[in-house]
Amino acid sequence: MVSLRFPFSFSQPPRRPRLPRSSSPSALSFAVAAASVAAGAAATVAAGIAASRDPQRPLLESARDFLVSRSSSLPLWGSLSLAENSPPVVESKTGVSFPSVVGGSRQLLGVGLRRKSVLGLKNIDVYAFGVYADDKDINKLLKEKYGKLSISELKESNEVSEDLMESDICVTVRLQIVYGRLSIKSVRSAFEESVGNRLKKFSPEDNKELLQRFTSQFKDEFKIPRGSVIDLSRDRGHVLRTTIDGKEVGSIESKLLCRSILDLYIGDDPLDRQAREDVKLNLASFLEK
Repeated sequence: MVSLRFPFSFSQPPRRPRLPRSSSPSALSFAVAAASVAAGAAATVAAGIAASRDPQRPLLESARDFLVSRSSSLPLWGSLSLAENSPPVVESKTGVSFPSVVGGSRQLLGVGLRRKSVLGLKNIDVYAFGVYADDKDINKLLKEKYGKLSISELKESNEVSEDLMESDICVTVRLQIVYGRLSIKSVRSAFEESVGNRLKKFSPEDNKELLQRFTSQFKDEFKIPRGSVIDLSRDRGHVLRTTIDGKEVGSIESKLLCRSILDLYIGDDPLDRQAREDVKLNLASFLEK
């Protein structure tokens, strides 16, 4: 068994729609409806271009500026408010898919990959992860402060990530195991190191007991083959709830512990920088609405 010590992009290429092959009335109706929607969308764009066009400027330049202005206000996966009806999002390097919503209202903000270098010769894909946050909590606790800022301003701000980690917002980090030879002992050892370092980063006090309470949840009896799912969820009141393959293995009320774990994924030195940027971009898009 290989022992790994580790703490614990995002834009998906659009799929080309396929028209129904059947020539049945229902299939033809669907094709006609789709064509009507497309025609309506084209008409809207054309009308917008015409309305915004400066007579002194070329048509193509006006069209370009109109389309850019429209697309700049869209979040990375379209409207997060429609996430419940959205398809799963696939982490591109591993093919692991994540549901767009977990826990009823926690929306997927970003996905990433934890890789571990072995002897500097080979990188092992250990697990893919997804970061979720409750849309109602975001509106309640962050909207007033950030709602008037543009997406570009929010992307450049580090405060929004800090507030997401500090505020009492329900957040879930879902880990999906990719490395088939990973043991629960390796996971426990990795958290002892990574979370332990974060606890020291945010508190000068001795937090060995708190760390031990957390890592002791990962008992040897648990098996985590490829495809296993570990959820680290911050619930209301800064309670960290841990589940393995849907089974709750423990909960700890500690703002410091919650902050330390979230810092692994969306802090200033994250496991996957692109994933953190995707989280910021989608959070900014959500707040702009």
